[in-house]
Amino acid sequence: MKYLESETFNLIADNSNTLDHKPRILILYGSLRERSYSRLLAEEAGKILEYMGAEVKYFNPDGLPTYDYDRSLEHPKVQELRELSLWSEGQVWSSPELHGNMSGLMKTQIDWIPLTLGAVRPTQGKTLAVMQVSGGSQSFNAVNNMRVLGRWMRMITIPNQSSVAKAYQEFEEDGSMKESSFRDRVVDVMEELMRFTYLTRSHSEFLVDRYSERKEKAST
Repeated sequence: MKYLESETFNLIADNSNTLDHKPRILILYGSLRERSYSRLLAEEAGKILEYMGAEVKYFNPDGLPTYDYDRSLEHPKVQELRELSLWSEGQVWSSPELHGNMSGLMKTQIDWIPLTLGAVRPTQGKTLAVMQVSGGSQSFNAVNNMRVLGRWMRMITIPNQSSVAKAYQEFEEDGSMKESSFRDRVVDVMEELMRFTYLTRSHSEFLVDRYSERKEKAST
């Protein structure tokens, strides 16, 4: 990909050769429109991540039931989402901004990923990048609120983020993203996600080890 070759990128690529598997990144998007710009942005991010050496999987939220605590727990889409979350070492969340917030579909996906599954925490210590698209002027409401959720899910939410204004102008007919400062920022965000994933994935248990949880385990 044009402009991606650099000392920093080469360092990322060299690091990948010393590990037993590629970084595993799960990508979620928050719209079911036929031409969904949050999905197109997610796919652009996925292509960049794959070029950088990641293994990327997408979750298609079509058919995912509204969060109902446990009534739909055995639904195939719920099980698929939870399995992908367990598989991942990092995640990308891409949502449209609707009524000043992330979409309900985006929130439903996050709600279905539990903080705990028995003794397993499906998201704790995993990296996260957040992105949004807007139909109008640039806004950061959706990414800011996704950051709150990422912290609540005990994820390592990277500092950088992407917000694409007037998204209908930023994609080619084939769905690829046009060259622009918006796309440059997406590349920046994915580079940072890869760095943080490489730095933390082997140490996530150490980074999120908590006194209160050790105390609780000791008392059981």
